[in-house]
Amino acid sequence: MTTERGESECWLTDMDGVLVHEGRALPGAADFLARLVERDRRFLVLTNNSIFTPRDLSARLARSGLDVPEHAIWTSALATADFLASQLPGGSAYVIGEAGLTTALHEAGYTMTDTDPDYVVLGETRTYSFEAITQAVRLVGAGARFIATNPDVTGPSPEGPLPATGSVAAMITKATGAEPYFVGKPNPMMFRSAMNRIEAHSESTTMIGDRMDTDVVAGIEAGLDTILVLTGSTRAEDVSRFPFRPSRVLPSIAEVIELI
Repeated sequence: MTTERGESECWLTDMDGVLVHEGRALPGAADFLARLVERDRRFLVLTNNSIFTPRDLSARLARSGLDVPEHAIWTSALATADFLASQLPGGSAYVIGEAGLTTALHEAGYTMTDTDPDYVVLGETRTYSFEAITQAVRLVGAGARFIATNPDVTGPSPEGPLPATGSVAAMITKATGAEPYFVGKPNPMMFRSAMNRIEAHSESTTMIGDRMDTDVVAGIEAGLDTILVLTGSTRAEDVSRFPFRPSRVLPSIAEVIELI
């Protein structure tokens, strides 16, 4: 199934399952990025993971053989900081997260505090502290607004799945009755903030992802052309089970190159 919308000037692509898998570049990923640069296309590489800064991720991608400058990376942490800065400039937050999130909020003009913060902001972390979660529960209970970088309930590891932001958010919600506002995918807000960053318009932007339930649905809701590649989470036989369809389904990022 294809949709003809003319040539895409801007490209958004998911990272894990599209460009890399377990630290290795997927076939075609390096050529895809080179073609974007060669054709002078504006692009961003997106990830829901809020642990790493764009500099960290650029270095990790370089180790995989992929050249992605830090200014071309958009994380759920950056999208969260962007959202909060637009909602309440110069606000304060109690943050559970790593450098990716704390750096983004600091650079957006936010103050980190555990005393009467405007927001409790939850992101991924390698070690969730019971004391930090308890503090978050108490602050949300006292009226702090509850924000989470993304709703992913698990994340991958070599040993198997790890509990992620969505699971910890559910614990805080159960204890407080407060639902968080999730900024990352599948909230199309993340794509809209990414498009603002590169001055893209929905009519001429394509989103590439490997998950129907996050990348594709958010892309559709943001009004983008969508491409599902089958190198990640969603299998070909799963596509027809969803009540929405991507513009294209392709085997991998290698088949996207000729569309640029």
